[in-house]
Amino acid sequence: MTDGPDNLVLQFLRRLDDKLDRVSGDVHDLKIRMTGIEEAVAGIHRRLDRLDGRVERIERRLDLVEH
Repeated sequence: MTDGPDNLVLQFLRRLDDKLDRVSGDVHDLKIRMTGIEEAVAGIHRRLDRLDGRVERIERRLDLVEH
């Protein structure tokens, strides 16, 4: 009779362990994806900064802004 509750607890712990493994894998995948997104956003910011510099230079050459 004492084997029953122990087996139920062990079954529960095994299921919990399996779920935790899946969650851990999902978090790892999300970290990889977020890193890719962060790198893409950083690239966009670099491009926008370069474009901003080019626009400022064009505005100066066309005397569209005060010196």
